[in-house]
Amino acid sequence: MITRSGAAMIAAAGVLVVSGVLLDYPEMIVLGLGAAVVVAVAAGWMLARPDVTIEREIRPDRVAEGDPALAVLVVTNTARRRSPPIVAGESVGGRHVGIALASLPPGGSQEARYELPTTRRGVFEVGPLTVGHADPLRLMHVRRGFPSRSVLRVHPRLLPVAPLPTGGSPDVDGPTSASAAPGGVAFHGLREYVRGDDLRLVHWRSTARTGTLMVRHNVVPREPRMLVMLDTSADPYQADQFEDAVRIAASLAAAAVTHGFGVEVRTTGGRHAVAERGAAPSTALLDLLADVGAGPDDPGLGALATLVPREGGVALGVVTGQAPAAGTATVSKVRARFAMVSVIQVGARPGQPGPVVRGALVLNVRDSDDFVTAWNTRVVR
Repeated sequence: MITRSGAAMIAAAGVLVVSGVLLDYPEMIVLGLGAAVVVAVAAGWMLARPDVTIEREIRPDRVAEGDPALAVLVVTNTARRRSPPIVAGESVGGRHVGIALASLPPGGSQEARYELPTTRRGVFEVGPLTVGHADPLRLMHVRRGFPSRSVLRVHPRLLPVAPLPTGGSPDVDGPTSASAAPGGVAFHGLREYVRGDDLRLVHWRSTARTGTLMVRHNVVPREPRMLVMLDTSADPYQADQFEDAVRIAASLAAAAVTHGFGVEVRTTGGRHAVAERGAAPSTALLDLLADVGAGPDDPGLGALATLVPREGGVALGVVTGQAPAAGTATVSKVRARFAMVSVIQVGARPGQPGPVVRGALVLNVRDSDDFVTAWNTRVVR
């Protein structure tokens, strides 16, 4: 492909030759022919196309907002001749990045690194890659595309906060149910003796009173679970308030995992991910929150009306913006389905009170940094 400089050189050669002929000016003709020779040499230079293989690696491929991430390119010359200097171009999240690579001997390799943008949460596609070379005067250049693509996931920044309050339990050992796994330490009730039961569990007073051998029925107490619901409708948010809401939701989910609770993250748009108790910090949760966005067609907090927990003892945390009264009213309607409900609103103006949600903990904060102080002061006693 001819560059602007190459086109100008060709035009100059033509003008000089024609002008020299018309004006009977041999020196001008020589200059025009010289310019034409330079263009011809540049065209010949293009025949020495680089024959290379390229491998790309993202290190690491998942980072938090602001943490460094690199793309590493390993270029290998597979030709029997020395490759010309190479100029590579990479598309990173819609932004073009240029990488200059030196000439390589036959079989030689070179590693090139460049930083990837991580200032914003999101899922960014890296690639495709184009590799080309130009003549020394940049009159012509050729490009070759490599269709391979990689993905960089930038997770929301996690804040140092306490997990959702669970509402406590009147049972010292934790809440129990008849369907809970037997063999634990929590007393659930009495039942008749079954062959194989540990005789140390026999409840002699009940046995004497009923005339039937009765034993203590101990079960594994049901652990509290946490559900974080992120409002992904567009109306409650302005400017970057949605990013604050995503950070808060991610931080509450991560705090639950760190403190040993099972947690589920849902969006009002219908997406969800789960991390079970005792699991490592869940990549699935943060991957989901790296990719969410606020949309005008999202039902918002109205989606809570159909949300029914699969078991009891679930603590609900709702993260939203300045939601309309109808949305917070829905939270009040579903309050009885959960052991504890917390509502966090971002985008508050100074002196603006939060909504009244019956039986729920409500915080109305300006942004995610304001949330850290307010939440830890209110929840950590």
